[in-house]
Amino acid sequence: MVQFHATTICAVRRGPDDIAIGGDGQVTMGETAIMKNGAKKVKKIYGGTVLSGFAGSVADAFSLTEKFEKKLEEHGGNLKRAAVDLAQMWRSDRGMRNLEALMIVADHDDMLVISGTGEVIAPDQDFVAIGSGGNYAYAAANALYNFTDLDAASIVEESLKIASSICVYTNDRITVEKL
Repeated sequence: MVQFHATTICAVRRGPDDIAIGGDGQVTMGETAIMKNGAKKVKKIYGGTVLSGFAGSVADAFSLTEKFEKKLEEHGGNLKRAAVDLAQMWRSDRGMRNLEALMIVADHDDMLVISGTGEVIAPDQDFVAIGSGGNYAYAAANALYNFTDLDAASIVEESLKIASSICVYTNDRITVEKL
C-alpha cells in the first residue's frame, strides 16, 4: 500500500505572546513522487487559541488532529490534559496504537509534541521541529533563536526555508500561523 506523507513542521515561542507554527506544503507519495505542493498542515484550533501542525502519514495525521480537537473540547481547552487523555486513549485502543504521525500543539502556556504512539513531550527549548526535515529545521531554529532577535514567525519561516533547501521531502511553500 502506497502511503502519503506530509513532512516538516516547526514551532517557536518567544514569550507568552509571540508563538508561531509553520509547515511546508509538500505531500509525497511513497518515496519517489510529489503528489501535492501546497498542502496546509498547520492551523488554529479551539477558537483560535491553539496552534497545531502535523507531519507523517496524511490519513493518520488527520485522524490524530481530529481526535486531539475532540479531547481539547472535552477538557475546556486545557492543552496538557487533552494531550495526556489522548495518549492514554491511544495506549488502550489497539487500532490507534500505530498511527504514523506526529503533531505539535501550542497555546500561550505550553508547547507539546504528540505522537501517534501515545507519547506527549514538552520540549526543553522554546522551539521544536518534526517530520522528515525536522532535524534541519530544528538546527536552524536553534541558531536563529539564540543568535538573532527575530520574532517567532520569522524564525519558523526561515528555519523551514533552510530545511527545504536540504530535505527532499520538504518544499518552500510555507504556511505560518501565529497566536
